[in-house]
Amino acid sequence: MTRPGPSSPRSAVSPSGKPPTPNTAGEMLDAARAFLVRKEIEEARLEGELLVAGALGLSRLELFMQLERPVTAPEVDAARDALVRRGRREPVAYITGSREFYGRDFQVSAGVLIPRPETELLVDLVRDWARGREHSSPLRLADLGCGSGCLALTLALELESPQVLAVDLAPAAVEATRRNAERLGATCEVLLGDGLELLLSLAPFTVLVSNPPYIEPKEAAELPPDVREFEPELALFAPEGDPDFWLRSIVEALPRLIEAEGRAFVELGWQQSERALELAREAGLQARLHDDLARIPRVIELGL
Repeated sequence: MTRPGPSSPRSAVSPSGKPPTPNTAGEMLDAARAFLVRKEIEEARLEGELLVAGALGLSRLELFMQLERPVTAPEVDAARDALVRRGRREPVAYITGSREFYGRDFQVSAGVLIPRPETELLVDLVRDWARGREHSSPLRLADLGCGSGCLALTLALELESPQVLAVDLAPAAVEATRRNAERLGATCEVLLGDGLELLLSLAPFTVLVSNPPYIEPKEAAELPPDVREFEPELALFAPEGDPDFWLRSIVEALPRLIEAEGRAFVELGWQQSERALELAREAGLQARLHDDLARIPRVIELGL
């Protein structure tokens, strides 16, 4: 059976009993939502919009403005492929190739940690602190474990003429950060290698930001399959039995990493805050916890 051409309407019911091929963007959207609901995808409505918009090369707003727009056979195939991938729990960001962070789209792909909304708190805290500085000297900012570059590049664009350095151990992350910097027009030096060693060789910095791995490998089974089976282990998991490894490494190196009046802002796991305060106290550092919107201590601010 040949696929109907553009001039012939698609049948409402196919002889094989399969779901009818959608004629319009609106029908495609309805079918996508229904499929994701059957697959028990929690945010079926939103994700259906993102996947259909991506298949049609539209933004979500453009999709809703063009619900009567006819769809082509290649567009139907693209949407079906995206939905099948999501049905297997592949993250939407890897399917569409991007994730929004702080109002900007960041390209992501397999091997690069997907930006999370709660990480935007780090940007808010650094912006507020930087604007309250009494010193007019140039602000030197380092991002340890840059991933997609969402922190380093956002701060490069949000702050006034900062000098920004981003480092990561993963080649895919360094490549993604460089690609996003070019797309967004952000000025940022991006280096591949042992993050702390690199930063210590270039210190001191005014501000250090980091979203280090803090999940214990034994907790992997408790993670959603979207995370557990697809996102990079290097960016998710701390060494076995030592979830504070990276935080402790930062705390111990901090006197050599930041200026006397500088700050570090480090994202924490949801059960890590008390241990973080203890590590800071033992090292003689100033420390303050900041809650996210769910009132979970999400960031520790450190000073000398």
